[in-house]
Amino acid sequence: MFLKKAVLALQALVMGAMLGGHALAGPVVNSGHIESELVAQEAGIAPGGTIYVALRQKIAPGWHTYWRNPGDAGEPTKITWALPEGWSAGDMVWPTPVKTRLGPLLDYAYKGEVLIPVPITAAADAQPGTTLSLTADVFYLVCEQVCIPEQAKLSLLLPVVAGAPAPDPKWGAVIGKVLADAPKPAGLKAVFKLEGQALKLAVTGGPLKGADMAGAYFFPYSPKVIEHAAEQAIERGAEGLTLTLKPGYDFVGGGTPPAELVGVLATKAGAWEVTATAGEALAGASGLGPPPAEAAPGGALTGGLAGALLFAFLGGLILNLMPCVFPVLSMKAASLAGHAHEAPKARLQGLAFLLGVVATFLALAGALLAVRAGGAAVGWGFQLQSPLVIAGLALLMLLVALNMSGVFEIGTSVQGVGAGASAKGGVSGAFFTGALAVVVAAPCTAPFMAGALGYALTQPPVIALGVFLALALGFAAPFVAVTFIPGALKLLPRPGGWMEVLKKGLAFPMYGAALWLVWVFAQQAGPIALGQLLVAGVLAAFGAWLYGLAQARRAVGKGSAVSMILGLLAVVGALALAAASALSAKPPVAAAEASTPSGPGLTAEAWSPEKVQALQAEGRPILVDFTAAWCVTCQVNEKVALSGPKVAEAFKAQNAVLLKADWTNRDPVIAKALADFGRVGVPLYLVYPKSGGEPVILPQLLTEGMVIEAIEKAGS
Repeated sequence: MFLKKAVLALQALVMGAMLGGHALAGPVVNSGHIESELVAQEAGIAPGGTIYVALRQKIAPGWHTYWRNPGDAGEPTKITWALPEGWSAGDMVWPTPVKTRLGPLLDYAYKGEVLIPVPITAAADAQPGTTLSLTADVFYLVCEQVCIPEQAKLSLLLPVVAGAPAPDPKWGAVIGKVLADAPKPAGLKAVFKLEGQALKLAVTGGPLKGADMAGAYFFPYSPKVIEHAAEQAIERGAEGLTLTLKPGYDFVGGGTPPAELVGVLATKAGAWEVTATAGEALAGASGLGPPPAEAAPGGALTGGLAGALLFAFLGGLILNLMPCVFPVLSMKAASLAGHAHEAPKARLQGLAFLLGVVATFLALAGALLAVRAGGAAVGWGFQLQSPLVIAGLALLMLLVALNMSGVFEIGTSVQGVGAGASAKGGVSGAFFTGALAVVVAAPCTAPFMAGALGYALTQPPVIALGVFLALALGFAAPFVAVTFIPGALKLLPRPGGWMEVLKKGLAFPMYGAALWLVWVFAQQAGPIALGQLLVAGVLAAFGAWLYGLAQARRAVGKGSAVSMILGLLAVVGALALAAASALSAKPPVAAAEASTPSGPGLTAEAWSPEKVQALQAEGRPILVDFTAAWCVTCQVNEKVALSGPKVAEAFKAQNAVLLKADWTNRDPVIAKALADFGRVGVPLYLVYPKSGGEPVILPQLLTEGMVIEAIEKAGS
């Protein structure tokens, strides 16, 4: 025991001599875009005393981290302490953030250098003369156009002193200023009131009297009380000011309105912590300055939820032009042709199609939000990463095509099909067409759509579903509009025999869709499962033929029950076989290090974050192709823009590399990479310059010239 105490005493003397009475920071940790370290305000700490230890971060130019409320997107910095027994850490002291805008999003961030102090209290029985190690695991999100989660393990050696510790000669004054400038209560009076679509926040008190209120801004602690991106109009009063805010989810989105509105009021004169209670406007809080409409002309309409809704609607419109939807256009055309000259029925079909689109979009969105809430890394189009879903859709497309080819009919006899098509309302068929169009279109993301969905997945469920609803309305709008425009419908010929020919001709795009899904299934499930699915397809076709034969026999008054039952059993058996093949499928061996041909002379290598870093270290330009077999737009881009000999020559001339991130099957690493770029689906194309730095994002619809130009710029 004596020997142990002697060793500890000797260690204390050595460390004391080394520190010279000062705290000694551990090594500065560079996690990629941030240099982090722990620094102390005092040179030591007394037993039972409290000092401030600050997390100091030097952030790379153009990048930022996040405040305690990150705003529309992001994550706040978190610190997990490992302290000696009996020691404790208090709450982080957050300096006032700055606003940073990205498209419709507004975030609260830190740039350059930031110090976040934390009060550390020593154990009452801490022994003067000893030196203890404080350790902290720091987690943070650092963002530019993309976001990267990083972490650092930091340490600080802190001597325990007998008396009051002296300020640290290097960091004492710096941390002291951070603490002095940090927002804190200042005796301000504040109330808030919801007036229609406006949230009024009135603040008065000593620090505000006569202060410069230009550019005043309220940073709420809760992310759900206001729309961050909306302008905050200012009304200046003799004793303070009134801000007009756009209420957020807790007030107008289905949440619970708070009893208090807490946050930071930042002005040119300083920043203070504000706690507002519900009530009427305060005397002296307003009376000068322009009214809110003049102070913020249209501001609320250009960002936040309003901007996301607009982008989602535009993205839905453009989604109709994406290759994903082409197979279902045949069903739309065949359905519309039968009612072109019957306006009431055409409009009813349009509304049924709209209902099918909206219901399916919201169902998929709800499932996506539920799966993500459970912690799974999934994105838009996630359902097509399931071989079971792909197998079911392939058989469904095949049956739809056989129906359009006249092999069997649904809801009518073989005779009088032409007349029946014009006589029946087809409401259920229109609803089904809308649902199927969404299922097929779901893998694709259109321009404007990616940013809107990225915003939606950072919001509460009600707001997120609102964005998806806007997307559904945009997607359904063209077809619905045509059914309500008499002039457009009259351009089509009158119903007749040509309709049957058109219907059978338009079946072939559906056969093509079925073949495409079978190909996707092969990528996901391997050759054995593919063989089983092909057998299921033959069995389903046989069942459909038997069912159609029974319909024909019944039309001429002959027995048909046996054939009809056998046909239905064959179709059910086909579905069961397809399900079994999907559930027992073994995906092809992942080619993590393999290369795949992407065209004449151009080979794509498998993507990984480590691969990108290695190629950047070599100074080579990189094009990363985030793709999936079930994404038709991705496949079209690959054939049109990435497979030509000119592209291969450009890659060779610039010593560039094509990397493929294949998301056909679920991959949390790829899902996270997409999320880092604010995307929830594919395609995504990134071009990294040979000089290093962050990538350029290419449009979702590529041309060969666009790719060549991007590679040449990246290599110059």
